[in-house]
Formats: sequence, C-alpha cells, structure tokens
Amino acid sequence: MTSPSLLLDLLLRHEPAILSESYDGLTRCRLTRYEAAGAEETRRRFARLYALLVDAVRERDLEPVLAYAREIARQRFAEGFDLQEVQAAINVLEEAVWRRVVKEVPPDGLAEALGLVSTVLGVCKDTMASSYVSLATKQHATSLDMTALFRGTQNRFYTNTTD
Repeated sequence: MTSPSLLLDLLLRHEPAILSESYDGLTRCRLTRYEAAGAEETRRRFARLYALLVDAVRERDLEPVLAYAREIARQRFAEGFDLQEVQAAINVLEEAVWRRVVKEVPPDGLAEALGLVSTVLGVCKDTMASSYVSLATKQHATSLDMTALFRGTQNRFYTNTTD
C-alpha cells in the first residue's frame, strides 16, 4: 500500500514532464479541433485537468471533477468537438501519469496509486461522455445515429431455418 502523500509528491514533482508528454501525445494524434485551438490553449486545458487530478487525489473529492466534466462536455459539444477527441486528450494525460507511477511507486503500492488516478480520470471521462451524449441526443447528432450499423440485419437472425 502506498501513502497518498507518495502519489501526490510524484504528481507534483513530475507535473511539467507529464504535461509536456501529454501535449506531445495529443499532437501525435492529429486531432483537428485541438490543433485549431492552438498550443497555448491546449496546454492550458491540460494544466487545468491536471490540477483537478491532483486536488481530487489530495482531497478524495470528485465533485470538482464531475462539475468540470459536465462543463467541458457542454463547451466541447458547442464547439463541435467529437467526443472521441475529448476522450483522447484525457487518455494521453492518464497514460503519461501511469508511466511515472509504474516507474516510481513500489509494487505493493501500484494498485492503490493507479486506482486513484484511474478513478479520478475515469469518472471524468464517464461523466463527460454521458453529458455529451445527452446533449447530442437532444439535437439528434448524426455522429451518434447508429442505424447505419444495422441496415440489412432486419429479420436476418430470426429467419426460419426449419424449411
């Protein structure tokens, strides 16, 4: 078991490197909307999410993360971001944090440390996704219209094979 202060210390010490690695990872994804937002804005967004991660780990309070996720879902939906783009940004941050945790946290503390990070960022992704989908279904976003996935399947699985 690892102490929360060990994880917090790691997050604080490695903040610049984690944020830089996250930005670089997102840049490699070539996501149109983040490229349009620009480097400074994208770095600012990562810094805000990272600060929420650190605070949530320190305080064991997810409310600020939940509020942030709902607000970002509204903003990114209004700006025309695909949900996948927003989720990708969170994923690259999570991966950068995981790399540091796995490298520095003793084996007996890995489960707790990774669990804390994954809980915070996972609840952020889940809340953001459900908020985004809720907004999209109110406006019938064609990107979420999955009827095309099922064309040609009507009655295919219910045919009488005893003929």
